[in-house]
Amino acid sequence: MADRRAKATLISAIILSSLTIWAVHFQQQQERETMYKGVLKDDKRRREKMKQREEDLHLSQQKRELYERVQTIDKSSAS
Repeated sequence: MADRRAKATLISAIILSSLTIWAVHFQQQQERETMYKGVLKDDKRRREKMKQREEDLHLSQQKRELYERVQTIDKSSAS
């Protein structure tokens, strides 16, 4: 009888340990995927910001060209 309890305890300990190890590895994998998705979101956000800045620069250049056509600029007072 004691032999059965010892075997049951050993098997239970092995199963519990195995499940714990599996759960930790699963959790680590999920965290890795979550962090990678964060990197992808950051890259997308950075690209969108750069695109917006380029559009703003282009608009600013267009405005400058328009203003320079309409207004005369005195080179000596510009600096």
